Amino acid sequence: MNARAIGIDIGGTGIKGGLVDVDSGEIIGERIRVATPAGGEPEDIARVVKDVIEQLNVGEDVPVGICFPSSIRHGVTTLAANISQRWIGFEAEEFFEEQLGRNIHFVNDADAAGYAEVVYGAAKDQEGLVIMTTLGTGIGGAMIYNGVLIPNAELGHLEIDGEDAEKRAAGVIREREGLTYEEWAQRLQRYYSHVEMLFSPELFIVGGGISKSHEQFLPLLNLRTPIVPAKLLNKAGIMGAAKLAYDLAE
Repeated sequence: MNARAIGIDIGGTGIKGGLVDVDSGEIIGERIRVATPAGGEPEDIARVVKDVIEQLNVGEDVPVGICFPSSIRHGVTTLAANISQRWIGFEAEEFFEEQLGRNIHFVNDADAAGYAEVVYGAAKDQEGLVIMTTLGTGIGGAMIYNGVLIPNAELGHLEIDGEDAEKRAAGVIREREGLTYEEWAQRLQRYYSHVEMLFSPELFIVGGGISKSHEQFLPLLNLRTPIVPAKLLNKAGIMGAAKLAYDLAE
């Protein structure tokens, strides 16, 4: 039997889950997607996650990783984006273990996606510091150094020109303000130049739904650091959460 783990990706609009072959990164069988319950309350989300795991129909010895849109310290969620404010300072990992009746590993969603890109995707075998950003409702960030995840890098909340970076350059801002890709790229240039100055990474990876249109804006950026689109798209959170859970369970 191949090494396996369950990955669950909780988002503001959808909850996705799958059984992952952690050696290859491939999802075994179908990927399940269910709408996130309105309001995003912990009890409602836990109920959906439990149903998704039951649909996957695997034994309780299979590790479970859950990724979530918040920085997470010792299993406690510290932020809430597009979900209930009850998640701020919430003992999420302990709560889910009680609700699911099994051990889990709780991780930030951008961290899970970034780790998956390093293990299976665009940054595989890349040495040094890799920074992945996800451009969506906000800007998620993940930092991995020589394959080791540095968790909770809230790079979307860097202050640039007196504002949170994501309030100027997130993917949703381009749509909301009707920016052309050229206009948006000017904001991205300011953002990535600042991150580059602070951290001097070896590689930038750009994820999020907008990465499917990477040819419209990445060539417009002028950086010293190579910048490439994510390879794993919307599977990255599931794959990274599963791999992290499996590694920690060994």
